[in-house]
Amino acid sequence: MKMKTINILLVLLMTFSFAVNAHGDKHKGKGLFKGVDTPAAKVVLAFHQALETGNKELAREQLADDVTIYEGGRVERSADEYAHHHMLSDMKYLAAMKSETLEHQVTILGNTAISASRSHTKGTYKGKERDYQGMETMVLEKQNGEWKIKHIHWSH
Repeated sequence: MKMKTINILLVLLMTFSFAVNAHGDKHKGKGLFKGVDTPAAKVVLAFHQALETGNKELAREQLADDVTIYEGGRVERSADEYAHHHMLSDMKYLAAMKSETLEHQVTILGNTAISASRSHTKGTYKGKERDYQGMETMVLEKQNGEWKIKHIHWSH
């Protein structure tokens, strides 16, 4: 799928997701977790678990070789670049924090899947208290019969 189409799908998904959340607690608990039992969602969950437990090999296996990762105004353009730069620091950070998923929706469109989630993270890292809600969007692509994470955008 072309990047332009993926970007359009992401905008539509995020617009819908934020429109639903704009209604606040009125819809609390309704539809906040959808598609989390799909094979694509299991790849996302395996990636998260690998980061939280420090399993570099398992984390790397979930990523497409040409993954792009957007975080904090920076871009990493391959799985190897991420593995050699920020993966280990992400693992150390997550090991020190407690994170709870507040919402997670996975939508599959043919050989493309979109995962959108919100989480609450709290803890102390390098002597600094942290308490925030984070958002994550992932685009996955089915490659040779297996789902791989093709794009990640993290923000908090």
